[in-house]
Amino acid sequence: MVVLIVCMTQGLALLFAKIKQPRVIAEVVGGILLGPTAFGRIPNFSATVFPPQSLPYLSLVANIGLCLFMFVTGMEVDLAVFRRNAKKSIVISAAGMLLPFAVGVGVAVPVYHKFVNPGDASFGLFLLFIGVAISITAFPVLCRILTELNLLDTHVGITTLSAAVVDDVTAWILLALTVTLINASDGLTALWILLTCVGWILFIVFPIKWGYLWLARRSGSLGNGTPTPSMMTVTMLLVFVSSFFTDVIGVHAIFGAFIAGLIVPRDNGFSISLLEKIEDLVSILFLPLYFTLSGLKTDLGLLNDGTAWGYTFLVIAVAFLGKFVGCALPARLMGFNNREAGAIGMLMSCKGLVELIVLNIGLSAGILDTKVFSMFVMMAVILTFITSPCTILIYPEHAREHVSPNKSSSETPVNRTRRRSTSNTTGPISLMTRFTVVLSKVEHLPAVMTLTQFLQPPQTISSTMSKAHLIGYSDEKVDVLDPNSQAISPLAGNLPVLSDGTPRVSIDALRLIELTERTSAVMKGTGSEELMHRDTVISVMRTFGHLNRIPVSSVLSIVPRDSFSSSVTSHARETNADLVVIPWNLAPSTLEDTPQMTSGVVPQNPFDTIFGGRSAGADKTTTMNYSQFIRRVFAESPSDVALFIDRGLSPLETNTTYGQHIFLPFSGGPDDRLALAFMDSKKSKLALQT
Repeated sequence: MVVLIVCMTQGLALLFAKIKQPRVIAEVVGGILLGPTAFGRIPNFSATVFPPQSLPYLSLVANIGLCLFMFVTGMEVDLAVFRRNAKKSIVISAAGMLLPFAVGVGVAVPVYHKFVNPGDASFGLFLLFIGVAISITAFPVLCRILTELNLLDTHVGITTLSAAVVDDVTAWILLALTVTLINASDGLTALWILLTCVGWILFIVFPIKWGYLWLARRSGSLGNGTPTPSMMTVTMLLVFVSSFFTDVIGVHAIFGAFIAGLIVPRDNGFSISLLEKIEDLVSILFLPLYFTLSGLKTDLGLLNDGTAWGYTFLVIAVAFLGKFVGCALPARLMGFNNREAGAIGMLMSCKGLVELIVLNIGLSAGILDTKVFSMFVMMAVILTFITSPCTILIYPEHAREHVSPNKSSSETPVNRTRRRSTSNTTGPISLMTRFTVVLSKVEHLPAVMTLTQFLQPPQTISSTMSKAHLIGYSDEKVDVLDPNSQAISPLAGNLPVLSDGTPRVSIDALRLIELTERTSAVMKGTGSEELMHRDTVISVMRTFGHLNRIPVSSVLSIVPRDSFSSSVTSHARETNADLVVIPWNLAPSTLEDTPQMTSGVVPQNPFDTIFGGRSAGADKTTTMNYSQFIRRVFAESPSDVALFIDRGLSPLETNTTYGQHIFLPFSGGPDDRLALAFMDSKKSKLALQT
């Protein structure tokens, strides 16, 4: 059973990924196919693969996974995002909840009278539940869509994410209220359940959170950014104790898990490290089991007449228009243009995982029957499916305005253009002063440092600078005009100027991080500004540039591996880079976690036969992927591109006392002329002899 479920969802996920659909679509569709809608119609399939006596055990394991997923969802909620955009978030979220709730209640009336037996579900509870279900926005799926579409650093992405935080918390509160009313026998019991739930939330958010933070600091987990085994034990116990309590008082176990996720600190990447330890088990095993269990309850065959399909499309239209208009209209009134407002409305109409969880709660509580449940499952699948393509259509790349919260720069942008050197280029090549270096792992730093240290010429002090400009270093006053002074601070990068008035060389460091299917990668994307400050590669590159008096601006890009080349080319276009430098490390990786290969496996490196040596121990797949990335950059980049092959030479192997000796074979052509111009630049420290 487990093997079939996992294989089905993984296979569908690969197919849907080709059309840029979130993984949840594959999980939901896989569950529906395994249920009575498709495979269940095969004689004896359900009785053999999903026998009735096994379903309670499947339900138990699936609900454990559901609690863990809700814990992960709670960790994803970043209230700091809401605080930074509180005004717009509250207005858009409030309108985006009230209008869908109202139209949801409106459409629930005819659905109730047409499809629901009045003796099975209360009319008032049915209206309340449908209103909540239609007004929900799927926060986890929305985060992934924003990250994959590269919208997190746009005004649309920031506003949508902060509004979705409010939506998510509000929706769970309303759902908790609905479940409380369902489980209560009278109004007084419902009040006691609600007050007990509020008391438990306050208990978790204040004393338990303080104790959790104290323990995280005490154990060193918060300082290191990685939870210790004892901290993981405490965390898992907290999740299940909180889930057990909310289930016992009559709400639902998932609310306790969600509350536990809210108190996990995000400092120093602690929540991301904690998530990395549990997310694969949840996403690969537990969630597919839950959605298969949901699919076994979904029978689209019950929608067997025009009336049923007519109401299904009515529900879809009402759910979409209510959310779209409810969010797009206030966004337009608050200053967003038509495309931006439309994108906000489209993104906020996403349903996904959360919608399916809510519908399953309604089915288990007896509010929905199988036919109505199937209608709303269709609504959730279709609205989630159309979110990404419609957003791209409404808000294409050329219409986006990036605010670049993940960019750190020490210089003023320069607006100029430079054409790429081609075979038709004639005349001297203009001076190169603006370089973009690509960094995707720690091993690239030595190559980049080796190359960039020659870009900045020996510093000379302008004659107009007063001799009174002194630099304090080692508790001494040192005259920078004295050629015998040995203690000139390398940190005084802003004082020296070039005597000939030519512009200073600057470096744009583009840090590439792969966006995988893991939730932790999405959390890195939503917290890219914080990641910029603690990323080792960026910090080292900034420090290196500061010590060598080279202005270094850094940009963090978290994109899928297939989008690495487009990210490089778009950044080169935005910065008007004169030259894009791509390092390639041929030595085996030692600084980062990479797959290890046996000595008998020889990777196929296209440069091995040219430069000699082999990248022994390197991963073959990684090497081939990187070579494809390089080829695409060479083909698509608007700027000149240089590939720097790092053969792993240590500083001791190169004599720097009298400069570097570089051999340049020159046979003509645009590439050779560009290399010669780079070496012959008057701003280079390299001495050229023809």
